[in-house]
Amino acid sequence: MVIERSRLMTDSYSDIDLASFIDQAVLSPGATAEEVAQACEAADRFKFAAVCVFPVHVRQAVALLHNKSPQVCTVIGFPTGASTSATKLFEAQEATENGATELDVVINLGWLKEGKTDALHQELADICESTGQTVKAILELGLLTPAEKRLAAEVCMDAGAAYLKTSTGWNGGATVADVRLLKEIVRDRIGIKASGGIRTTEQAFELILAGATRLGTSRGPELLQQFGNLEV
Repeated sequence: MVIERSRLMTDSYSDIDLASFIDQAVLSPGATAEEVAQACEAADRFKFAAVCVFPVHVRQAVALLHNKSPQVCTVIGFPTGASTSATKLFEAQEATENGATELDVVINLGWLKEGKTDALHQELADICESTGQTVKAILELGLLTPAEKRLAAEVCMDAGAAYLKTSTGWNGGATVADVRLLKEIVRDRIGIKASGGIRTTEQAFELILAGATRLGTSRGPELLQQFGNLEV
């Protein structure tokens, strides 16, 4: 039964290049330069979409991935989104100057819940316009009501975000239901990054089939290994 199920899964997902969806994350509080180096090596070997590191590690990742296909992504206002707008803008500009080409920006959830959508929009728009880089707005959907999820998505799209990201992974993870909701809202106009708690290949493919165009995970090589082992 296990072999039959594995073969069925392999056949079902054979046309999906899982590695190309993965943003390999190195975002634990104690992340070290050695771990960043390992992630960059894996990203290059498996041709992941990106490596996502803390701002302090951007220069290292840029140097290691120079002339290689994976992008260098970093997080802004992580993990709360509650830094001042000036602080987040400086952080984004500095990361860009250091070579980051993708910025995962945590939105200000307090502003969203208070109805301060103009401030929320301006903050994200300033980052998008000032850096000119690919901005992924982290919505932290696990902390929002259904109405807030839709509002956050619409504001961030209008501000210029290239992706909507489900979560930081610190307050719940990605769900198929949330990815489907974002898919309904964005209608393929921008990307969707599912992030947080992605531990199995089956879960990864379910999120992709629901509409995710990127997967944020610290387990990229493990997911590929699981997929390779499905035939065994």
